[in-house]
Amino acid sequence: MRRLLLSGALLLPLAAAAQDDLLQQLEQQTTTEAKPDFATGTFKGTRIVNGQSIETPARGSMQFLIGHRFGQLNSGAYNFFGLDQATIRLGLEYGINDRVAVGIGRSSLDKTYDGFVKYRALRQHTGPRSMPVSLTLLATSTITTLKFPTGADRSTASRMAYSYQALLARKFSPSLSVQLMPTLVHRNLVPQPTDDNDVYALGGALRQKLTKRIAVTAEYYYVLSDATAEQARNPLALGFDIETGGHVFQLHFTNAQGMVDPLFIPRTTGNFFKGDIFFGFNISRSFGLNHKSRI
Repeated sequence: MRRLLLSGALLLPLAAAAQDDLLQQLEQQTTTEAKPDFATGTFKGTRIVNGQSIETPARGSMQFLIGHRFGQLNSGAYNFFGLDQATIRLGLEYGINDRVAVGIGRSSLDKTYDGFVKYRALRQHTGPRSMPVSLTLLATSTITTLKFPTGADRSTASRMAYSYQALLARKFSPSLSVQLMPTLVHRNLVPQPTDDNDVYALGGALRQKLTKRIAVTAEYYYVLSDATAEQARNPLALGFDIETGGHVFQLHFTNAQGMVDPLFIPRTTGNFFKGDIFFGFNISRSFGLNHKSRI
């Protein structure tokens, strides 16, 4: 009996320790299962080609962007197939927090200034209350500062245009991401009296990774409004994303010259399949402005 009691006394602490270990493992497993796993890197940059992606700069991070479009490839050897001509946009984007970002920019096309606010309403994740898609809301305003023709009586308000987008995206796999962009563009002044001030469009985009640092991108906007200029075309763009550390370098071909929604969605006139193609690139560089920001 003494031997049994002694053995029990020796085994009791081991059993208690084993029980504690089991409880800790169950607690850790429960904690891990309860934590949502967010999708990251749905798109590598805040821009796909001409339009914006669901991505925003991280909290406290500033992004400097350069957008560049040469002239049309079919402009001939005299213009060196478009390389003698150029349109450029310089922009800054800042992440106020992990959900809200703001940005400003200036385009040489019509000497246009733009500003936007971007809000990440939903993030794709698995786990408790899983969310199959990401949703980012975007509002953009522009003002052109190009001089009016002599004798034209125009107000400052007539220079303004606005766009509103819901960017809906899903990362189907580590390599494939797809985005839809229902869009409304409002122009205070239109080129022709028969043109719509409100232009509705539905955009679609995808990103397919080829290697760890290279991806193919495509972007297309179908303009739904009928009363736009007769020569207006649907914007189409094809490109490559190249990640080089803190830079994202995007090369692309597009029939759109503008790089802000009100400039390219209702105003694209080139026929992509007849050679009215602009070769261009986007470059972005991130800078952390505080110790909590990430690049």
